[in-house]
Amino acid sequence: MATLFHEPDAETISTSSMTAFTKHCENATVRRFPTWAALHSWSVEPTGRFWSELLAWSGALYEGNAEPVVQGAGVEAAQYFPGVRLSYTENLLAGGEPNAVAITACDETGRAEQLTWAQLSHRVSELAAGLRALGVEPGHRVVAVVRNAADSIVACLAATGLGATWSATAPDMGAGAILSRFEQLEPQWLVVHDQQRYGGQLVGLAPLITEVTAALPSLRAVITLGPTAIEGPSTRCYTAQDLVAMGIQGADDLLAGMWPRFAFDHPLFILFSSGTTGAPKCIVHGAGGTLLQHIKEHRLHTGLTPRDTLYFHTTTGWMMWNWLVSALAGGTHIVVYDGSVSSPTPDALVHLLAREGVTVFGTSPVYLQFLELSGVRPQEAADLSRLRLLLSTGAVLYPRHFDFVREHIGPLPVHSISGGTDIIGCFVLGNPNLPVYLGESPCVGLGFDVRVIVDGELRPAGVGELVCCAPFISRPVSFYGDPGRQRFHDAYFAENPGVWTHGDFIELTDRGTARILGRSDGILNIKGVRIGPAEIYTALHDVDEIRDAMALSAEDPKALGGRRLVLLVVPSGGDLERKAIWKIKRTLKERCSVNHVPERVICVADLPTTHSGKRSERAAQDTLDGRPVRNRDALRNPACLEAILTAYRSA
Repeated sequence: MATLFHEPDAETISTSSMTAFTKHCENATVRRFPTWAALHSWSVEPTGRFWSELLAWSGALYEGNAEPVVQGAGVEAAQYFPGVRLSYTENLLAGGEPNAVAITACDETGRAEQLTWAQLSHRVSELAAGLRALGVEPGHRVVAVVRNAADSIVACLAATGLGATWSATAPDMGAGAILSRFEQLEPQWLVVHDQQRYGGQLVGLAPLITEVTAALPSLRAVITLGPTAIEGPSTRCYTAQDLVAMGIQGADDLLAGMWPRFAFDHPLFILFSSGTTGAPKCIVHGAGGTLLQHIKEHRLHTGLTPRDTLYFHTTTGWMMWNWLVSALAGGTHIVVYDGSVSSPTPDALVHLLAREGVTVFGTSPVYLQFLELSGVRPQEAADLSRLRLLLSTGAVLYPRHFDFVREHIGPLPVHSISGGTDIIGCFVLGNPNLPVYLGESPCVGLGFDVRVIVDGELRPAGVGELVCCAPFISRPVSFYGDPGRQRFHDAYFAENPGVWTHGDFIELTDRGTARILGRSDGILNIKGVRIGPAEIYTALHDVDEIRDAMALSAEDPKALGGRRLVLLVVPSGGDLERKAIWKIKRTLKERCSVNHVPERVICVADLPTTHSGKRSERAAQDTLDGRPVRNRDALRNPACLEAILTAYRSA
């Protein structure tokens, strides 16, 4: 039976944007939506009326005809608003009052830079004019190796405002990982920072940038977001100040807000898959779909308003950075942070939340676990009285994480949200009008007809593969470099024809809530029994002897089915005693089944993690099976694989 964690009060429900939007839709359609289920059911009807009402209600700036809403049929082929033209940048810059603060950019030294909406608009317009004078045109690819800073947002909006596409990575990636992404795009322009501070260390980035530019012959220029151009790259370098000076004579139209508008599906961002199963996929997202998807998630599901201050912990290379930036469209003040969450002290990020008066905090289970293991009690460390909502994504959020928030952060609703780079948004979300149950996401997002496939059968509830059965607005426009769309088809539609297959294992309840259980390609088949690793992790959540674990299957010709269950364990202490191993096995037998008991429990110091912070079961699995790891550059800590193999062979 589900445990109620938080229930909104009557005032919260009556004043929410979700309620206001529901009333708008009832008036516009002359229909009634007395329940959340009724509203959601209408939102996935094939007419697409939900999206046209969202476009109207949001006040988004556009030109052209909003009819037809949908052209073409089916999830794979449908196209939204073919007659609409808009500017992503224009819509973000129009979000707030001129003198209100739009962006606060902080770093681990305590320095903070603030930009009002007027200042943001001015800086974006000036830089865009300079980029235009340099030769940036619609359709050009602008790639970036940049910190999470205000000038990174300025550069992004300037480039996309001209119709160029933006693709970014964080500076902590190695050259190989960066090039595995950027080489595929043949970019014309590279935007960089010349240094990065992390964990108290200031690192110069010139050697990295020099190596990257040498491998990108398509580049016309490098733009440095700093006072001096980087020396070393063979490509000509400019500073942002150089470009502002170049464009000063032609900036009047942009300074007046006269941004060019483009087709609804005009390429806006190119994001990258993690690359753990091969070269990263170059996922192209359109301007209109991104804007409306994020407006829906920010204003309806999260309840963001101009009175909010939003902080989501992310790097520039993760889709949550794009998601955070889009919150400007609703007039929300956003806070960005560059540096380590634990520098100079383990509670550094907690103090930032208090200092900036953050009302909505986006984080991950990994950070909550870090706070717990570090002994940080946020509510005791700082005044978090303004905080009204906590969001979490990037990994499975277990009941113990909810309990930690309640006990040590405050009596907040906790929204476990999940989707991904592929849809630049979330399939499951929060809802200010709905209760939160322990360990669950409150609902499936509006506009998403999410179901599960169980034993080949499509079902509205149950545990199985997450699929989406109706067109949705943030479906990628394409993969870059895939003119026949074969890779695109194979990635999402080949396994289950006619529906989008996302690659997650999910539980949909009869109450409309959801639980993401992990990647479906991580489901293990042991002795003919399908085992979800999340079942194992949930069962072990209160075993104090372990800090983290990863369940895998290893080849074993003598085992039934040819594979055996292996559990990699990161101990809380320095080692894992025999009695702790027996405790793990006994716990899994009692809480799950005998099939969930691993044949091997291997003590390791670290687990493979991608640059976006996601664990890579595939890399560990390939290591155990003696197969080459297909893209080590996608991993933040590839050296741990050799240690895992050594520990496994010696166990």
